[in-house]
Amino acid sequence: MTCPSELVWPTAATGYRRSEITAVISPSMGGSDAAWERATEQVLRWGVKTASGFSVDSPNPVSLGDRVLVTAHFFGFRVLEPVEVVSVVKEPDRVGFAYRTLPGHPVSGEEAFIVHRSAEQVSLTIRSLTGPAPQQPWRLLYPALLVLQKAVRRRYLRALR
Repeated sequence: MTCPSELVWPTAATGYRRSEITAVISPSMGGSDAAWERATEQVLRWGVKTASGFSVDSPNPVSLGDRVLVTAHFFGFRVLEPVEVVSVVKEPDRVGFAYRTLPGHPVSGEEAFIVHRSAEQVSLTIRSLTGPAPQQPWRLLYPALLVLQKAVRRRYLRALR
């Protein structure tokens, strides 16, 4: 649903809050090629999540069909987030993946992390579709989770800089 291989995100399924944000990744020493190599390697190894305070139970690069347990660490609490990788893209100027939430996740939906480049600019785009989880207490906490999600997205955008 988040279509990481698409340059323009088509209209998404109804019933979800849609978000798409992009930030430029600052080139490190070595210029944009070095920034591209570093960012694409990191994104395919869950680096956006881990650099944002999450832990991931897989040391392997993302692969279509992987079921992974992501653990969020907030305010001294641990929240388990089971997910499944539903799309992986590896193109010369676009690399990333999308995962969908599985039962037990605090929200329902899909999220994509996409590194892309044009000319000398390397960018990270985050796409997400978010809906309330079907189970309690998460369903009741959904409005608070949306506020927390905005803060997490800001962390994501800083993760590969």
